[in-house]
Amino acid sequence: MVVPNNIPITNLGTPFYVGSVQRLYGIPGTDSHMVTETTSAGSVFDVGSIFEVPGSDVARAVFRHALYSRMGEAGFWQEVAGSIAENETLSPAYRAELSDGLLPELCQNGARTHHGGMIDAESGNVVTSGVPETPSRFNVVERYEIRKPSEVEVLGSWLYDYSGFPGRDRFVVPLEYIVRFGITGASSVYRKYLRLSDDQKKSFESELGVTKPLQAWQMLDRPISDCTTKFEPEDRSLSKQEALTLCGLNGEQYARSIKLAVLGACAVKHLLQNLGLLLWDIKWEFAKNGNDLVFVDTIDTDSLRATRTFNVDGQELVVHFNKQSIRDYYRIMHSQWLDGVNHAKQLAKSGGIPFTELLRKGQQEGQYPATPTVSDEFLSIQTSKIASIQSYMTGATGGDETSAALETAGNEEIRFYKSQGLIGEFAKLNRI
Repeated sequence: MVVPNNIPITNLGTPFYVGSVQRLYGIPGTDSHMVTETTSAGSVFDVGSIFEVPGSDVARAVFRHALYSRMGEAGFWQEVAGSIAENETLSPAYRAELSDGLLPELCQNGARTHHGGMIDAESGNVVTSGVPETPSRFNVVERYEIRKPSEVEVLGSWLYDYSGFPGRDRFVVPLEYIVRFGITGASSVYRKYLRLSDDQKKSFESELGVTKPLQAWQMLDRPISDCTTKFEPEDRSLSKQEALTLCGLNGEQYARSIKLAVLGACAVKHLLQNLGLLLWDIKWEFAKNGNDLVFVDTIDTDSLRATRTFNVDGQELVVHFNKQSIRDYYRIMHSQWLDGVNHAKQLAKSGGIPFTELLRKGQQEGQYPATPTVSDEFLSIQTSKIASIQSYMTGATGGDETSAALETAGNEEIRFYKSQGLIGEFAKLNRI
C-alpha cells in the first residue's frame, strides 16, 4: 500500500477518534492509512489523561517515528544481533534461542511495522526516512481494525467474549505484550508475586519461565514475556494459555508474536544503552496481516520503563526516565487520591460499571479526593528528560551529550523530593 507523500496538517479536519493520549484522523482518498496525533497529555493508573508534559507531544512522536523507521532497516537489526550476542546478563542458552530463526530474518529484511512516516509541520510532506526539517506531532500509519470483545453477564459478574476474533484478518491483536528484562519495585508482576503463598510462587515462577525467586531491582537471565488484555476496561493479566485462546492467532503465530516482542525489546534496549539508560520492561502491540505480524500502535517513552542509578547519601536510588516518574509522584505526593482510585477499581469488578465512572461519582459526592495536579517544578524536570531524548533521536546531540543531560535531570528530580522532605518516601519505592 502506498503512503500519501503530502498531507497538509490544516486539511486533516475532525479526528474520528479522540483518546487520552492520541487522536486519529482519516486521510481523504485512502482507507489504507490514517494520521495519528500525539498529545502532550499523560495517563496513569488507567484513569485517562490527567496531566500534561509540555513538549512531550512532538518528542514522543519523534521517538515513535525514529524507532519504527530504524526497525524497518536490516542494518539496525544487525546491530541488535551484535548487542544480543554481547549481552552477558542473558544466559548463553537464551542468547542462542534469540539468535536462531526469526532474528536472521530481521537482519535480512527488517521488521514490518505499521509506520509510514512523519508529516513535516510546515510543508506537509510525509518523511519516511530521517527526521523532517520541522518535526511535528503527526505520524502516518497503516490502518487495522480494532475489534473489541463483547460483554457477557453471568450471575452478576461480567465476562468478555472473544469468539469473534479467530478466522479474521487485518485486526489489532487484543493483547498487550510486556517484556521484562528485570523486576522493578513497582512491577505489577512483582506485586502479584508478593501476595502468593510459597507453593503458588513456585508455580508462578514456572509460568513466567524464571530460574530463581523474584526480587525487586533484579535483572533476569531469561526475560519474562507476558500478556494482558488490551480492550477490556482494565488491563487483566493472562496466562500464556489464556492469551493464546483469546487472541485470534493460531499457535504458530502466537509463538512468533512472543518472540517478536522480545526481539523488539532487545532493539530498544540497544538504543537506550547509548544514553546511559537501563531498560527494564516495555509494552508492544501487534496486528495480524495475512501470515505477517506487524508492530503497531504508539511506541514512545510512555511505553517502556528505563532508569538510571544515582548514589544519594550512601544509597543507590533509581530515577525513571518514563511515565513511572509521574506514577511515583502521585503515590508519594497524593496517596489518598490513589487510594480512592484503587477502591473504585475494586467496586467495578462486581458492578459491570467502568471504574472511571465510579471514581467520578465518588469524587462528586466527596467520597474520594479530587484528581490532583502535578507541580510545575516537577513537570519541568520531565520536560527536560524527554527533550534530551528527542534531541538524540533527531541526531542533534550524540549519546555522551544526551547521557550527561539526562544525568542532570535525574539529579534535579532527587533534589525535588529532598526539598519536599520526601526523599525517604522516594527511596522506599526506588532503592536498590
